[in-house]
Amino acid sequence: MPFYLYFFRRLVFIIPTLLGITLFSFVIANAIPTDPMVANLPQSALNNEATVAAFRHHWGLDRPPVERYLTYVANLLRGDMGVSIKSQKPVLDDLKQFLPATVELATYGIVVGVIMGVTFGIVSAVWRNKLIDYVVRMVSLLGVSFPVFLLALVGLSIFYVQLHWVGGTGRMAITAQPPPTITGFFTLDSILAGRMDKLGNAISHLILPSVVLGSYVSGMIARVMRSSLLEVMGFDYIRTARAKGLSERVVILRHALSNAMIPVVTVIGLSYGNLLSGAVLTESIFAWPGLGRYMFRASSTQDFPAIMGGSLLIAFIYIMVNFVVDILYYFLDPRIRLG
Repeated sequence: MPFYLYFFRRLVFIIPTLLGITLFSFVIANAIPTDPMVANLPQSALNNEATVAAFRHHWGLDRPPVERYLTYVANLLRGDMGVSIKSQKPVLDDLKQFLPATVELATYGIVVGVIMGVTFGIVSAVWRNKLIDYVVRMVSLLGVSFPVFLLALVGLSIFYVQLHWVGGTGRMAITAQPPPTITGFFTLDSILAGRMDKLGNAISHLILPSVVLGSYVSGMIARVMRSSLLEVMGFDYIRTARAKGLSERVVILRHALSNAMIPVVTVIGLSYGNLLSGAVLTESIFAWPGLGRYMFRASSTQDFPAIMGGSLLIAFIYIMVNFVVDILYYFLDPRIRLG
């Protein structure tokens, strides 16, 4: 199959999926059995019928659900996600403010997880049923099973409070000013601004939450990497490569690893999508001003424009991550190119 045709077919599926997500998020945001007025108006205002009526009219709560949904979709096509009830700012502006922090944290977290997971998986598969295999499998199981919030609290207590090896909560120290905003990513903005002092400060605050997120991701990647590599190493073409006299290192890295990475890429893509959608517990513990904390506050205050806007953004992130994974499949799996 030509690449352009494969690319176009995958791209076409995105439009109806996003439309379905808008309907789903609208239904969920409006099906919660609580009243936004109770969460956003003081008790004195709730006793005033004129204030309640004005609130309902301003946010469209007095209109039929179908009309509100169609209005939302029409506004969305113009790039308008509405205004947050809580912040009184456009939802799109809020998302632009909080998303870079989550993207930066998730990217560092997935890099740590991939490095650890792929390495552990290869080591475990190559030395199958040896002592190192049992150790790696136990560490991977702990990484998946250990509660993220507990790992974060223990990490802060040991490496920040006691040893002072890493930065604490937040994206930078309280006394430090962030770098000039260019991309919203503190590490990249520090490099572009030539501020190495701010780069070091930002990285010191990224290390611990990235390792916490990466530890959980690495456990899943390592388990899939091990099982996939063991399966591939039993194929006929691997035995043929060994019969030709190729070293075990060449057999694994050049012949087995590329095919073994196919299911691993899927796990990496889904894990990255999960991290980008907002690691609420990690962001809350580390006071990280990201998308997860924003969505949690929106849900607790029934801020339905923010809930719908954030849900749509999360869905779009998942869709685009899976789209990238599908494109990678085209280059990793020759069966797709020949199909």
